[in-house]
Amino acid sequence: MLLTIDVGNTHTVLGLFDGEEIVEHWRISTDARRTADELAVLLQGLMGMHPLLGDDLGDGIEGISICSTVPSVLHELREVTRRYYGDVPAVLVEPGVKTGVPILMDNPKEVGADRIINALAAVELYGGPAVVVDFGTATTFDAVSARGEYVGGVIAPGIEISVDALGVKGAQLRKIELARPRSVIGKNTVEAMQSGILYGFAGQVDGVVHRMARELADDPEDVTVIATGGLAPMVLGESSVIDEHEPWLTLIGLRLVYERNISRA
Repeated sequence: MLLTIDVGNTHTVLGLFDGEEIVEHWRISTDARRTADELAVLLQGLMGMHPLLGDDLGDGIEGISICSTVPSVLHELREVTRRYYGDVPAVLVEPGVKTGVPILMDNPKEVGADRIINALAAVELYGGPAVVVDFGTATTFDAVSARGEYVGGVIAPGIEISVDALGVKGAQLRKIELARPRSVIGKNTVEAMQSGILYGFAGQVDGVVHRMARELADDPEDVTVIATGGLAPMVLGESSVIDEHEPWLTLIGLRLVYERNISRA
């Protein structure tokens, strides 16, 4: 089995692949203070619950693929692979790792590894041109050309960041549950905030994607729009531009990049 780990700023998503099929997944909080040993204990506890894996951390794991937007966590996961998975091939997505995705940016090294991995998975699953909308700590929009090139993107504040900011900066506002209100026109403060978040972000997605598609292709209808990320389901029903929802897009990309690098080794 292949263990894939996607470390985001807020959450870390883990997936187990048996061939091309994801057979188990977990979502945990990202904590930059966790040491390699603490991470190993956490992984062992999660994987110990899966019937196809034994109690031993490395039992049944034949490969590991990791990407991280948090450098300190990547450092500790590197130690986990060295100390606890010493005999297991591991790919950590960083400069020098073969993704097969040309990066057409002013400074390719500043593009987050997860965004390149998403582009790889999008091309593999749906072809190009494509736009990947990832609803995470930030809402990111990544453009992929018809030739599978990463050509750039957009970064906007994420849904949870916006909710937190309203609660902190608004004297009479508070943090609210992310839920669908009864109607667009809120009948109380909580519903008004929920409406602003839900329909405001849906409108943002539609507006940004429309503009990106016009730049990305002669016919914007040729552009496939893929949504991913933990908060994507909240917006799916209200956005008019999203064609596909793939919650495990980054994990699939990690599987692909592992296969490309291990077969090359």
